[in-house]
Amino acid sequence: MSIVIKEPRTVVRKFLARPQREGVGATVRRSIGRFELKYFDPFLVLDEFSVSAPAGFPDHPHRGFETVTYMLQGAVTHEDFEGHKGTIEAGDLQWMTAGRGIVHSEMPAGQGTQKGLQLWINLSSKDKMIEPRYQEITSKDISEAAKDGIKVRIIAGEALGMKSPVYTRTPTMYLDFTLNPGSHIQQPIPVSWNAFVYILEGEGIFGNSRSSPITAHHLLLLGGSGDGLEAWNKSSKSLRFILVGGEPLGEPVVQFGPFVMNSQEEIDQTVEDYENCTNGFEKARQWKSESTTVFGS
Repeated sequence: MSIVIKEPRTVVRKFLARPQREGVGATVRRSIGRFELKYFDPFLVLDEFSVSAPAGFPDHPHRGFETVTYMLQGAVTHEDFEGHKGTIEAGDLQWMTAGRGIVHSEMPAGQGTQKGLQLWINLSSKDKMIEPRYQEITSKDISEAAKDGIKVRIIAGEALGMKSPVYTRTPTMYLDFTLNPGSHIQQPIPVSWNAFVYILEGEGIFGNSRSSPITAHHLLLLGGSGDGLEAWNKSSKSLRFILVGGEPLGEPVVQFGPFVMNSQEEIDQTVEDYENCTNGFEKARQWKSESTTVFGS
């Protein structure tokens, strides 16, 4: 299957995601949602997280967007005030639509260090107050394809002729690429979408074969014009990165911590709803996660 990119996108900005504290004792490398890049429509946050018990992300709310958790190592236990609970293990995906409101916890499921990625995707004004929902896919059920020294796991969207079953309310692509030494990839991206690369392991060349290699923990914003990504692994080691793209919403964004709405009035109402346990947060009044009880958070 031959893919030809007519106009590869170039890297217009790059950031090194440095470790910072988040949650209770957890460490994250935040690349989107930091002061230099508050919002990359429709993406609100990208964290590469690292957490060891008893640290973690105890009971906290969300409204107005989606969280996408993709585990790289170890496992985290998830639990919410609707009684939904489970363990997200290495290679597993949880796509959570918070909609009108969720209160949940995300805590280490075992000993040692648990690592993963969490991406926050904004919802359009018409979808911000929908009922919460989950799409959960175990590692063995994530679509994969391989060709010419390239392996891709299709979290959302399509690559190398394979599609993900995930429904993206805000149209999104999310691809986990591994390139062997000497390999080269061309991946289409819808022309109107914003897109970025985050490097997990190794070093790669992106956009232009003559540009300098870029190393792990860098976020690369791709230019707004062009129909795809071109990348090369000219090193002697494996290169792993995610390519994420999404259709911009073009709406006002007002954020107050874990609440993301379109106006200050809506944020004020959300805070009131949460504090009073109303309008989607009713079950928060009596609920505490098991992990909160265990860890005393």
